[in-house]
Amino acid sequence: MTLRLLWLGLALLVQTQFSVPKLIPAPSLHKVPLTPNFQDKQFQGKWYVIGLAGNAVQKNQGDSNMYTTTYELNEDNSYKVTSTLLRGQNCDYWNRIFVPGSKWGQYTLGDIHRYPNIQNYTMQVIDTNYSEFAMLFFKKTSSNVEYFKTTLYGRNKELSSGLKDRFVYFAKSLGLTDDHITFLTPIDQCIDD
Repeated sequence: MTLRLLWLGLALLVQTQFSVPKLIPAPSLHKVPLTPNFQDKQFQGKWYVIGLAGNAVQKNQGDSNMYTTTYELNEDNSYKVTSTLLRGQNCDYWNRIFVPGSKWGQYTLGDIHRYPNIQNYTMQVIDTNYSEFAMLFFKKTSSNVEYFKTTLYGRNKELSSGLKDRFVYFAKSLGLTDDHITFLTPIDQCIDD
């Protein structure tokens, strides 16, 4: 009986070690900058997702089509956030609410109970000029694993190489490598009104 329990414990330990992905550790939120004097009304509207970088992002992971994310400011200063993606031949819409967090320009996922595997999910605006680009940082804990990503938004589908270089520099400052940074392919389907 004791030997059987020992084998069962060893099997569970091995399974646990192989089921948790080896990810670059997520930085502490207080080490990630926030844009000064964030203007929530100016930030709202449609953004094209130009670049992604994160500890679960792989440069050649397949679907690399550009998509949009639209922020609509609610009366309580939360955002209704809608992402529009092309999946196969269909448009897919993903809606969620982000409520103000402990700092101006920082938000947490509202109605988190709707997402049973997510323990927490925080978004913060790192930098933006509101009319051309924005860089955001997202950190979530899902099934006890910490994931993080940074996103480069543009009000148009194209951004200058200088802004893209700045995005890459920031992603690498988080410990990410070129393999964790990707720029998305501009498309017209679903994302153009």
